[in-house]
Amino acid sequence: MKFSRLTAIVALFISAYGLMSAQNGTMTPYSAYGYGVLRDHATSTQRSMGGVGYAMNSGRQINAMNPASYAAIDSLTFLFDMGIDLTNLWQSEVVDGTKLHDSNFGGGLDYVNMQFPLGKYMGMSIGLLPFSSVGYSFGSEIENGIDSRQGNGSINELYLGIAGRPFKGFTVGANISYLFGTIINETYASLSSAQSALFQKQMIVRDYRLDFGIQYSFPLNRTDRMTLGLTYSPAKTLLGTGRQVYYDTALDTEPQFSDEHKLRGNYSLPETWGAGINYEFDRKVMVEFDYTYQPWSKCKYRGFEGDPELHKFANRSKMALGLQYTPDFRGSYLRRINYRIGGYWSDDYLKLQENQLRQYGITAGFGFPVPGFKTTINVGFEWMHRQAHPNPLVKEDYLNITIGVNINELWFQKSKIY
Repeated sequence: MKFSRLTAIVALFISAYGLMSAQNGTMTPYSAYGYGVLRDHATSTQRSMGGVGYAMNSGRQINAMNPASYAAIDSLTFLFDMGIDLTNLWQSEVVDGTKLHDSNFGGGLDYVNMQFPLGKYMGMSIGLLPFSSVGYSFGSEIENGIDSRQGNGSINELYLGIAGRPFKGFTVGANISYLFGTIINETYASLSSAQSALFQKQMIVRDYRLDFGIQYSFPLNRTDRMTLGLTYSPAKTLLGTGRQVYYDTALDTEPQFSDEHKLRGNYSLPETWGAGINYEFDRKVMVEFDYTYQPWSKCKYRGFEGDPELHKFANRSKMALGLQYTPDFRGSYLRRINYRIGGYWSDDYLKLQENQLRQYGITAGFGFPVPGFKTTINVGFEWMHRQAHPNPLVKEDYLNITIGVNINELWFQKSKIY
């Protein structure tokens, strides 16, 4: 039985990449710039708490935000977590004194990961997570024709992480990730003379990434505990290839390639620092505050020939606060439900016409235990507002619904011999 379940999980990992790439849920014109919309490593549980997790450690859930947390798993438990994301977006923009409105709906698989013990004081995790995603579509009239633009694709992370506890209360861990995916930005021109052409800018990423984390937990009294967490990812050049492709759709000729170049030395990712403080009271209340910083202004981004403007990045920072309340782990069903709430504020890395993108949001959610099992169904709600500053450009409001299935089973218990 366990072998068949493991086989099904492996098959799910294999199919997850296609689902994440085809349905990444991103649908904003801001994703046309840079690497698109950045994604944090938060699970459905963490997203309903404002996206916190640097100081969170529990044997009941996977926390890829800080690999040091993997050592919190006990020696008999197997964890599997999968999440989907459903999004409704409302956009508004003022053009020539007229306020324009639009709305879209999308969604898809968000992440899939699992975690298991390597001994009494060590744990390992494997998972597939989104790093960034692109999705947009808009058009405009040009002289004697129509010009339409759209983008799609994503950069994904397939990670392997390990953590250990060298002494009581202190854990250290690391993730090594394989970054892969393709981002496509394309322009389609259709002229009244029946001529049409398609221009594509393709970024194909094949790279690796390292994440390191530490956590230190200590009791404050018999019922309360505090945990400090710190993560670091080093800066690096990006590996892969970039190219422009031209299709003459009217003549149906072979595609023509231009501006082919290596990403190495032309594109880079910044170092990332994350810090958090977590407080648990009587196993009923957990509250955490996180801070993230990425100096994107130091990064390289070459772009492509003919780009209308230079790509500029700003330093990214994010503050997040989250709370979880569980009335009684051993009580009635309603008292075993996890009640969650949170919020965040972020200055994003994109800088458009000297305007830095900003976003903030509030979150809430529930963790519903499945009767008779240790499995939990996590449902979260997030409202987010995004716009540039000081000139707002396009204003966006999101309603995100996240659904996660957190499976907790005893796979490593030795059978008794009678």
